[in-house]
Amino acid sequence: MKQIVIVLVVLIGNIGFSQDSKKAETLLNEVYNKAQAYDNISVDFKYVLENTSEDIKQETRGDVVMKDDKYLLNILGVTRLFDGVKLYTISPEDEEVTVSSDNSEDENSITPSKMMSFYKEGYMYEMDIIQDVRGRKIQFVKLNPIDTNSEIKEIFLGIDAKTKHIYRLIEVGKNGTKTILTVNSFKTNEPISKTLFTFDENKYKEYYINKLD
Repeated sequence: MKQIVIVLVVLIGNIGFSQDSKKAETLLNEVYNKAQAYDNISVDFKYVLENTSEDIKQETRGDVVMKDDKYLLNILGVTRLFDGVKLYTISPEDEEVTVSSDNSEDENSITPSKMMSFYKEGYMYEMDIIQDVRGRKIQFVKLNPIDTNSEIKEIFLGIDAKTKHIYRLIEVGKNGTKTILTVNSFKTNEPISKTLFTFDENKYKEYYINKLD
């Protein structure tokens, strides 16, 4: 009889977890589908990198414009432009442009073009806490990498329950490093230049062009 009770408890627990996972998946899909419906997305954000054991804490602001898989990201004094094929990393301080293939296939890198869809492969997810942020209900979803060799320990996605927009992304690494991205403004369907995602080499004649591949 005792064994039957134990089995029932395990089964009920698994059913509860399955339902919780389904709710999390449904919410993430809502966020993804809503983002896909926009022609473009412009985000201004705060970025924090910290590792208490190494006494590291770095805060900065950045902004990004995304359209389909293309993006223009400005952060830490560097511009990253992805035109759909090549990634251009422009560093005015070094007067250098590094040209490479996009690293979106790297599971340990959440690029702007993967921001809304990275959860679809390689993660298990569950509903987490709800926070009240200035009158907004932020529902967090916890994502755990399936690959035990992943450098990522866990990810928390904070989603505005009303708008279904991402408000905060917290990535916790196995090395103790935590990165926090908080959205300050989220704009959609803004008028943008047709050449916004086109790299113009003529603007960087004095720069060293470093082609990696």
